[in-house]
Amino acid sequence: MLLSQRNKSGATFTLLGFSDYPELQVPLFLVFLAIYSVTVVGNLGMIVIIKMNSRLHTPMYFFLSHLSFVDFCYSSSIVPRMLVNLIVEDRTISFSGCAVQFFFFCTFVVTESLLLAVMAYDRFVAICNPLLYTVAMSQRLCAMLVTGSYAWGVACSLTFTCSALRLSFHDFNTIDHFFCEFSSLLSLSCSDTYVNQLLLFIFATFNVVSTLLIILTSYVFIVVTILKMRSASGRRKAFSTCASHLTAITIFHGTILFLYCVPNSKNSRHTVKVASVFYTVVIPMLNPLIYSLRNKDVKNTISKMLGTK
Repeated sequence: MLLSQRNKSGATFTLLGFSDYPELQVPLFLVFLAIYSVTVVGNLGMIVIIKMNSRLHTPMYFFLSHLSFVDFCYSSSIVPRMLVNLIVEDRTISFSGCAVQFFFFCTFVVTESLLLAVMAYDRFVAICNPLLYTVAMSQRLCAMLVTGSYAWGVACSLTFTCSALRLSFHDFNTIDHFFCEFSSLLSLSCSDTYVNQLLLFIFATFNVVSTLLIILTSYVFIVVTILKMRSASGRRKAFSTCASHLTAITIFHGTILFLYCVPNSKNSRHTVKVASVFYTVVIPMLNPLIYSLRNKDVKNTISKMLGTK
């Protein structure tokens, strides 16, 4: 009971981050600040561009605008704190602060994985059933798919966060990471974490397997449909509409699957940190670049915006 009370009031956590490399603190700060700046400008800019150009008011860009919003949010739940910890001596965070950070991060990461699956289904309908696309992907269905993605993200995050709130911790704890990762919290707890680990395994496995199954199934039908096309230009156009999405999926799920495969040992902590930097800092920056550089409508809108200035 005493530990539970300390958990809710006075327990603190020190985020070690990259403190093993004091000589790299300032260079890392500058690099991550630059990346985060591009992330903010790129993702918020993508939302504005989609809003301004009426030609982009389609289901694909509706989902892309929400993907940009999610990228901005989940990066913002991690990077600002990480930047501060790179330049200050005191890297402590309260248990409540840790729980809030994890809640928002988990919400938006799960939502992103679902949105990528939804976007795969959208490409499947657009390529395999083009004549029925506007009917099948109605505004109501698009809104329901996006709302469901956010709702499931919140549900998963609430489940993990509430289960973490029941754990007990010592007054002072050290997390060998740059943010409050759920598995790190479990390893520091004085309580029995069997239920928490079981929940983590069930939800993580379900989310990864279900989203990948939707994505793979959609793209199997897409590839079969494209190969049946007689026109070479039609095949190129169909492939080009999927290229950006396939790149985003490969980077996002590839990084997560890599983290699943890393063995749990002290030597692997640096590898985990680097991979975590990639999906918390780099991927949110890459997504708007991936979707804008290969898209004529987006590039034309950017050119018009710059031209008016």
